[in-house]
Amino acid sequence: MPVIKPTCVRDLKLRVNIADVVSRVVTLRKAGSRLKGLCPFHNEKSPSFHVDPDKGFYKCFGCGKAGDVITFVRETEQLGFTEAVEAIGQRFAVEIEYEQGSGPSREERSLRQEIFEIHELAAEHYHQSYKAHTPTGDYLRKYWVEQRKFAPELAEEFKIGGATPVDDGLGALLLKRKFSEEALRQCGLFFMREQAVLGLGSLKPRFRGRLMIPIRDHQGRVVAFTARQTDLTPGDDPSREAKYVNSPETPIFTKGNLLFNLDRARTAVGEGHPFVLVEGQLDALRCWSVGLKTAIAPQGTSITETQLVLIRRYHNHVECFFDGDGAGQKAAMRFLPMALKAKLEITFLGSNNDEKLDPDLLFQERGLAAYRELQKNAFGIETFIQKYLLRSPETASIETKTRAIESAFDIISSAESEITQKSLLVKLAPAFGQLRILPHSVEAAFLKHKSKSLRHDNNKLNVPKEIGNFGQIIENPEYNLLIVILHFEHLGPQLAMVLPHEWIDLSNPAGVLLNRFLAEFEHGSWPGRDHLDDLLETPEEKALVASLLFDTPAFEDPVKVADEGLRMLRARALEPRLQQIELDLANHQADSETDPISLLKERSNIHRQLRQPLTLNVAD
Repeated sequence: MPVIKPTCVRDLKLRVNIADVVSRVVTLRKAGSRLKGLCPFHNEKSPSFHVDPDKGFYKCFGCGKAGDVITFVRETEQLGFTEAVEAIGQRFAVEIEYEQGSGPSREERSLRQEIFEIHELAAEHYHQSYKAHTPTGDYLRKYWVEQRKFAPELAEEFKIGGATPVDDGLGALLLKRKFSEEALRQCGLFFMREQAVLGLGSLKPRFRGRLMIPIRDHQGRVVAFTARQTDLTPGDDPSREAKYVNSPETPIFTKGNLLFNLDRARTAVGEGHPFVLVEGQLDALRCWSVGLKTAIAPQGTSITETQLVLIRRYHNHVECFFDGDGAGQKAAMRFLPMALKAKLEITFLGSNNDEKLDPDLLFQERGLAAYRELQKNAFGIETFIQKYLLRSPETASIETKTRAIESAFDIISSAESEITQKSLLVKLAPAFGQLRILPHSVEAAFLKHKSKSLRHDNNKLNVPKEIGNFGQIIENPEYNLLIVILHFEHLGPQLAMVLPHEWIDLSNPAGVLLNRFLAEFEHGSWPGRDHLDDLLETPEEKALVASLLFDTPAFEDPVKVADEGLRMLRARALEPRLQQIELDLANHQADSETDPISLLKERSNIHRQLRQPLTLNVAD
């Protein structure tokens, strides 16, 4: 693929406001001259993710992640460098220039971008098939309105589509657009044998005779489809008996990484308007149709930690409304521990009389008023545990009681906050009492259980030790000298002259970068701190530099900081040798090959070096 011109990358960073990019993913609020919000890279309750629009960098003071606008798109969308630059350019109308002049051809274009485009075309193709006055279109519109009880306007709003029972020409359309063979093979819309030659006959439609529901990522891009079985689904469909068939996972679609309708619901949540988590896409569509705009649903699988991190970016309160049957209860049981771990506030929507409720039917019959009634009867985690785990203690066997207690303890221990854990234990003490655990023994029993099952809890976040807050001085001389040359570039040449290479510790990223940057100063090829992309070799190095450039140094005298850094590096380099000399002199043997006179001279020379001031010669 052609290389993007460095001047184009610099121009893009100047023209695109990083806040406009980040705000598509993170809800940002003003914080002085900066913006802040909940970090998209780790779970947190208080916002520690900062964006500086003037400098063009972001940084999280919780997990240490930092970078520029390109880094952010790469990390949040799992894109390569070229793909990220192309994506930003497309969104903000910045023309991308390539070293080879004309830019990538259709065949050279990134695979992910091709598959995104294929899905947009497919969504429109299926939607037009649904709207067409054909046997398929007529049937599906009637099915949508009469059997599913949805309004025609909703189908238009969500671009509901239809796949005909026989080949409907989608493959021919995509071949005509000259998409690459690799994109057509990996887009998930066709069955294609591995050895088959690309052509119209080799593209067998995956979806036939089904109602097509586009699946969008949290930024609103079509990435997959859910296909609902209908009477039109042909008998030779490999998945004929499955009510719902999802697209397979592709380079742009991982089922566990997104939630249906999150792209719309994230803009509707706020104080008093939490997310409502339902089981299926049609449940979420039903909620939307009656005015409940915050409903989201997983993609036909159990909820995942990644999905909960997505939720947590936008709001910390989730109302769980699964079907009232056994499957719904099991889904809620799987969801609850992960929700506690993600520090989400959870309430459950249900009835007082344990009536089994179906969200689709309930809202279809009673509209938004049903939701208001459910909210009045909403209950918390402790009530859910008691209702579904610790019920009927008088008739339960010892084994059943033991399993119930252990399951309850497992859920409670998922909460990272000890305050939350103790609060739940206190609230559940009466229920545990019915299971023959005395109230004063509940906490002891819980701690005993917790000690057996505790795993990896001390390694949740891997924050680089050298990353401090707001440019503070820490006990790492390489790190401090790196701050100096990045924020006070005029000191770089002097530092390169007086700091021996062998004094720098190359076992940490700060030392590696300091050594590399000083070499640039020494040879007169320092590009300037705003043009360091070519000097940064790893994501860790890019994150560290972005973190340092984001912060304003907490010190006023950079020369003093540089002098102290030099002193620390010299002491670290010379004092171990001095200690070894003292040890050799103390243990000297007559037959030793070591010359004590030479050791004494070397000791004297080291002492003289340590006494001499080591400073930068900077003119006033």
